[in-house]
Amino acid sequence: MNIIPRIHFAHLPTAIETMPRLEEALHGPHLLVKRDDQTGLAFGGNKTRKLEFLVAEAQAGAADTLITAGALQSNHCRQTAAAAAKFGLGCTLVLVGEPPAQASANLLLDQQFGAKIIWVEKSLRDMALKQAFEQAIAQGHRPYLVPYGGSNPTGALGYAFAMQEFVGQGIKADWIVFASSSGGTQAGLVLGAAVFGYTGKVLGISVDEPQAVLQERVAKLASETSERLGAHLNFKQEEVLVNADYSAPGYGVLTGAEREAIQLFAKYEGLLLDPVYTGRAAAGLIDLIRKGFFKPDETILFWHTGGQPALFAEQYQSKLV
Repeated sequence: MNIIPRIHFAHLPTAIETMPRLEEALHGPHLLVKRDDQTGLAFGGNKTRKLEFLVAEAQAGAADTLITAGALQSNHCRQTAAAAAKFGLGCTLVLVGEPPAQASANLLLDQQFGAKIIWVEKSLRDMALKQAFEQAIAQGHRPYLVPYGGSNPTGALGYAFAMQEFVGQGIKADWIVFASSSGGTQAGLVLGAAVFGYTGKVLGISVDEPQAVLQERVAKLASETSERLGAHLNFKQEEVLVNADYSAPGYGVLTGAEREAIQLFAKYEGLLLDPVYTGRAAAGLIDLIRKGFFKPDETILFWHTGGQPALFAEQYQSKLV
């Protein structure tokens, strides 16, 4: 295996817990949860694993500034800003939307970490990101562009090794279910399953993308990431398991299904989900259990990718009461 730069700052391995009360309430299969909401950096989340590799690559290139983009309440941007603060780097965030009258949740944390924020409409995001990068160079900085969601071969390594971690914990799961959007987490898990010997099924619940789009994205990224490991694997689109049945409302649109999932996880397990990613993935998981998609004797692991600070965003508070 190739030598890969990595900075170890996540709190790993993350715990795996049973969810007996939720399992009983749903009359479903055996339920586990892997707590990547507890990776340690700025309230944790899945991006921390990716940033161990992305920040290492940035430092190897002598970068002094991290630049990335995301939604107004982006978990990725929050963790990137925190990593920049932790390692003494500058940080510029290109956020889609209008600046609110008062910052809350992830945006408030971005500001606490000292990130410079550029506001744009979605159609101008990529152009604004390019301009921010060029401006940083013109100002004498050495910027490093962190991809959207941390989802490139460098970032996806975080979840290839997360799968190695899970396999090493020796706990059997027939299915791993989680939120999938930019594709880096799923690509890493798919690659890690092939390389480190996980024989169950890896099912991404799409947050916002059509099934075919996400399958193609994940297969391509998993194949590219395998080169970094020296594995040289070629994943096919049909090998990637994606359920996009719950993505129709659109990114960040909270429905009754997400509200119920958040409330059930809180009520029965004391676990907090977020309204955009884990809430939607959990809603999908709950619906699939109710429909009998999983066999009664199977074990399902819900990979909790974090995002809880978004619960405290103004636009969600009233809807979650």
